[in-house]
Amino acid sequence: MQTNGIFKRSRLITTGVLFALFLIITITFYAITGLSKSPEKSISKPTVERGSIVDRNGKPLAVQTSFYHFVLTPKTLPHSKIYQFADDVAPVLGLNSKSLAEKIKQNSDANFLYVQKKITENQHRELLEIIAKRNYTSVRFDKIPGRIYPENDLASQLIGYMGDAGVGLSGIEYSEQNTLSPQTDPNNPVHKYGNNIFLTIDANLQYKLEKIARETMAQTKCESLMMLACEAKSGEILSYISLPSANLNAYSSASQEEQIDRPSVSAYEPGSVFKVFSVASFIDEGTIKKDSTFYCDGVYEKTTSTGEKIKITCLGHHGTLTPEGALKYSCNDALAQMSDTIETNRFLTKIKQLGFGTITGIERASETSGFVKTPGDKFWSARSKATISIGQEISVSALQMIQGGTTIANMGVPIQLTFISKITDKDGNIKYIHDPQYKQRVFSESTSRYIINCMEKTTLEGNGTRANVEDLSIGTKTGTAQMADPVHGGYSKTDFIASCMGIFPVQDPEIVLYVVIQKPKGETYGGRIAAPAIKKAANEIIDHMGMNRAGAASLSHTGRISVSEPKSVNVEKTVPDFIGKSKRDIIPLLSREDLNIIIQGEGWVKEQTPPAGTPVTENMTIELFLGQ
Repeated sequence: MQTNGIFKRSRLITTGVLFALFLIITITFYAITGLSKSPEKSISKPTVERGSIVDRNGKPLAVQTSFYHFVLTPKTLPHSKIYQFADDVAPVLGLNSKSLAEKIKQNSDANFLYVQKKITENQHRELLEIIAKRNYTSVRFDKIPGRIYPENDLASQLIGYMGDAGVGLSGIEYSEQNTLSPQTDPNNPVHKYGNNIFLTIDANLQYKLEKIARETMAQTKCESLMMLACEAKSGEILSYISLPSANLNAYSSASQEEQIDRPSVSAYEPGSVFKVFSVASFIDEGTIKKDSTFYCDGVYEKTTSTGEKIKITCLGHHGTLTPEGALKYSCNDALAQMSDTIETNRFLTKIKQLGFGTITGIERASETSGFVKTPGDKFWSARSKATISIGQEISVSALQMIQGGTTIANMGVPIQLTFISKITDKDGNIKYIHDPQYKQRVFSESTSRYIINCMEKTTLEGNGTRANVEDLSIGTKTGTAQMADPVHGGYSKTDFIASCMGIFPVQDPEIVLYVVIQKPKGETYGGRIAAPAIKKAANEIIDHMGMNRAGAASLSHTGRISVSEPKSVNVEKTVPDFIGKSKRDIIPLLSREDLNIIIQGEGWVKEQTPPAGTPVTENMTIELFLGQ
């Protein structure tokens, strides 16, 4: 029987071979698939809710929120829609629509383009509505952790700033990163909560003192200013001012000058304020007595056994002075003579015991140690000990000066400075509370009491009269220091640092207050421009803390006072009318986790965004602008 042509032998062989190959490939594929590991299930990324930073009374200074990066894929956006897209989204973002369209056209082949970074929840919500209406499919939103700073530039260098990656970049945000945002295990997708940090500063007092500091800057036309107030018995910093300062809500656009944390990182010669520590050292070491006398003829001159000549001028011819008089009139001649009575290392040891030459150890990531020159140093000379005694040839920080002030105020015992009052978890449970840490005694109680009394005399009769509060005792010491000339070397003839330290009340010191005015224009003496700032700031602190003034009026009454409770503001389905409400009325809303409340200014609400009657949505941002 003859085979049909379709079934010729060669065709059957070819078909068989192809079928066999198909079987082999199929079997191999399923074998590999069966033996290979099954794809791992994606693990959710662990999330952290960053803790808040608040003042000592719980007033929010840095709170958690969310922002969005608005991203476009230009390559997939039709060319005909570019201008329409720009016209739609630019007004929401505060951009120029033509500029945005040109930007998109220039990147028309790109797969990725930031339209705008860090847009708010309100902007995000508006854009979502536009995108849905226009059916734009070439966009996306990347949610990022964010931070709102309700008080803008208040204590900005202390609070610090958190970057887009959710990590603190400066201030407490940086130094307490692990407290605010605990580290997560990438293999354990558990949502974690950071702890809340209560700072030692009082935001209301900080606001009042910053106002004084800004007024002083304007009056003196200075380049920068520092003002610190510290509780003497606890070491807690009540106010921490460094001007100019940065708006934390616009930190990326802040200048370098606005970002500098001067009280912590700036080292400078303190000038005559340092004389209180020098005189205390001489008396405590017994090399001079309280009734010792020194004659000032306007200049201190000395020739050493090696022929080296020393000359230190004084601003006056003060005649015969005791240590009290030397401080009262800030006499360089008398201080230099006192320095001759003490052996160099004994003097330097006292200075270092006060904390000069080492960091204070306060909660800062960066802190200068300053510099205390010693006989072994290259630039030590025969005049070094004398000039250190008057606040030259030594560099200090404002924090170190405050620390030294607490030593005098605490009757010779220094105390550890701190910015942190307490730490709580998200439920308010206390994880840490500050307990004052006293250090080794430096001066005797009698020496410290004597120095404070000398400072009071300086306020009443000496160079500190412009700091006199009058109805409450305050001890002061002023200073004026020439700044170094970085170009020609030596000291500048035009650049000065004016400063003043105040300790009050004298009978039982509670507060150490210190102000430093750098590069003022015109008047430069600390007694004339820094002392008045101390007086204004001290008055604010006295009233704020309720200290008893000598002339305070008294009134007899039943002891029963009626105080009407402020009506709380409720935010429910629609945004209420906030106009006319006080800051106190709206502060409770900051605890709402479903709303982002931004308060700008002090006083009463003058303007609000969005307007009253707007439907409330989750994570909605409400901005309130206050004024007097």
